[in-house]
Amino acid sequence: MNIVTWARVSSREQREGYSLDAQQRAMREKAAREGWQIVREFAVAESAKRGVDREEFNRMVAWVRENAKREKIGAILFHKLDRACRNIRDAVRLQDLKDALSVQLLFVENEFGKGAAGMLNFNMMVAFAQYYSDNLHDEVLKGLLEKCEQGWLPAHAPFGYINDTADKAEPIKPHPQEAQTVRRVFDLYSQGTTTFEVLADRLASEGHVYRSSAPRFYRTVLSYILNNRFYIGEIHYHGRVFPGKHKLLIDRQTFEACQDILHSRNRRRTEVSLPLAGGILRCRYCGQAITGEHIRRRLIGGGCNEHVYYRCGNDIQESDHPRVRWNGAEVEQAIEFELNKLKLPSPDIADWLKEAVSATLADEATLRRNRETMLKKRESELRNRQERLLTAYLDETIDKDVYETKASEIKIDLARVQAELPSSMTHGGELAKVASTVIDLTQSAGERWRGSNWAARRELLEIFSLNRELDETKLCVTWASPFDAFAEMADLKNGRGDWI
Repeated sequence: MNIVTWARVSSREQREGYSLDAQQRAMREKAAREGWQIVREFAVAESAKRGVDREEFNRMVAWVRENAKREKIGAILFHKLDRACRNIRDAVRLQDLKDALSVQLLFVENEFGKGAAGMLNFNMMVAFAQYYSDNLHDEVLKGLLEKCEQGWLPAHAPFGYINDTADKAEPIKPHPQEAQTVRRVFDLYSQGTTTFEVLADRLASEGHVYRSSAPRFYRTVLSYILNNRFYIGEIHYHGRVFPGKHKLLIDRQTFEACQDILHSRNRRRTEVSLPLAGGILRCRYCGQAITGEHIRRRLIGGGCNEHVYYRCGNDIQESDHPRVRWNGAEVEQAIEFELNKLKLPSPDIADWLKEAVSATLADEATLRRNRETMLKKRESELRNRQERLLTAYLDETIDKDVYETKASEIKIDLARVQAELPSSMTHGGELAKVASTVIDLTQSAGERWRGSNWAARRELLEIFSLNRELDETKLCVTWASPFDAFAEMADLKNGRGDWI
């Protein structure tokens, strides 16, 4: 069988010695054992220019699609799953090659089985891997937010300040020259008699420099400085505001005076007054946010009926734009119906899925441990050979030329073994916990919706889905990962009856 290979490493893995060569060697050995013929090899290191890994992956997929029949490509071989794809989008593209061209996906260190169960296991592992990656990102963000809570900006200080990482008590300090420039900018602009162009000329004439490569203070730079609330002690980070401990350069009165000049015209601000309005839903035809209407109809005998409706907020619609207007209760029912799609057919299947994912992760961890044991044994043997060789040379049993030749060979073999040693850090247990939590969450999505207040309901929608669109008859949901995998299972539930 003819195959194509794909290898990828991150910059962190390269620092740990996990090289492209080690992956390619493992795949070549696998191909040799199985009797496969490697037609072409693709490889990329993520330390290269940003976006190169994506370009190379696209090139590989395009090449396989164009040459699969002519070269009789039967499979793409990867070292392991996380080398193949880092997100659902890549996994879908690879599965499309399998469905359209019968190109299998093979791995050196992963086995997913055959048939629908194997494909389900593969899809779930990809989804959970991406979920874990997203969760890791959230944990890093928590650390950065914690630094904000302590009163320090976890990033490069803005113009006027300097980072001093050596000083733990005050890691951000006013810059000796730039701080004076910032104060001068606010002093001049707060007078209300200058434009950005005149202000830039004045600063230049007084000898103030933005940076050596671009000394003049252009409009964008001045706007950034005048709108930056860091100078009055506020840290704005990821939508939150924290009180800073850094020394202030500007007093609040001067800053607000500049804001009044910058924003001389009042801007209308609208607040969400209806629970599902304000952008959480969008029109499927034009993309406009769905807005809400609270209608009261007086009754003849007194009192009134109140109704909530949601409609497309586009007031200038094309002639072919249908009427998108829903009763509030119907929208709630449609959302609950979609959330119930995430529920597996029975608790037994949910338990089976938890066990299957946990077993797969455990098997992978076992393979990694066995391989690490084998490689460490080989490493120990090579080090013993080094010692014996050195002893023989010191005892003058062998001459210098033989010693240097053999020592070089052992050094190369030792470096190869160390490069192939997998990282001892595995996340199988953590991923299994994440998978179990996600599965439990999907099984109670509809019930959670019914029993929650509107603030919690909006948060649920943001967690489960990426986009929610209404047309004239139905609600269309784009699910977030890994919940999209559960939504796709709804089709299996209504199929031939053999869910797995």
